[in-house]
Amino acid sequence: MIGLRERKKQQTRKDIFEASQRLFARRGFEGVTVTEVADAANVSEMTVYNYFPTKEDLFYAGMQFFEEQLVEAVRSRPRGESALKAFRRRVLEGAANLETKERAEGILRAGKAIGASPSLRAREREIVEEYTRRLAGVIGGENDVEALAAAAAMMAVHRALVSHIRGEVMAGRRGAALAAEFRAQARRAFARLERGLGDYSVR
Repeated sequence: MIGLRERKKQQTRKDIFEASQRLFARRGFEGVTVTEVADAANVSEMTVYNYFPTKEDLFYAGMQFFEEQLVEAVRSRPRGESALKAFRRRVLEGAANLETKERAEGILRAGKAIGASPSLRAREREIVEEYTRRLAGVIGGENDVEALAAAAAMMAVHRALVSHIRGEVMAGRRGAALAAEFRAQARRAFARLERGLGDYSVR
């Protein structure tokens, strides 16, 4: 059971994140300062940095949350299930969210911001590298080349899907068609990986 102190910390983190997203949506990533985020969340600037070391981390908090879910899905997979199957299941679970107008608008805003910001593109690469190492640690070890290669392959499919859907949204695709495109591309890509990783790291 989560204690009161931890609940307060989680709420503060949520308040900061939501304040930042509102500001980013109105004025763009470059047009917002950490001080303004702190004011909007009614906390000090130092408190913001305690939860989010950089402004880029504020922008990518949602992404990092999902990457953590992917790693946890593999870590907690049921006995007899491969790492790839657990990873694929969690990726596909997110498809339904793509049907909402709000999700598409968020992807569109993020795509524009990332395209205009070298610092955001650099931070995105760093996050992918970090969670690839974490995934490798779960399935075989961060210093094991086979585990790193397997983790990199799974993460590459995930990130290719993100990039593809970002492009589809920016080209105007929305709703059920967007979700269907995601599922189709995901199944094709994961089926290709299945040939090499289907029996790897079975719990």
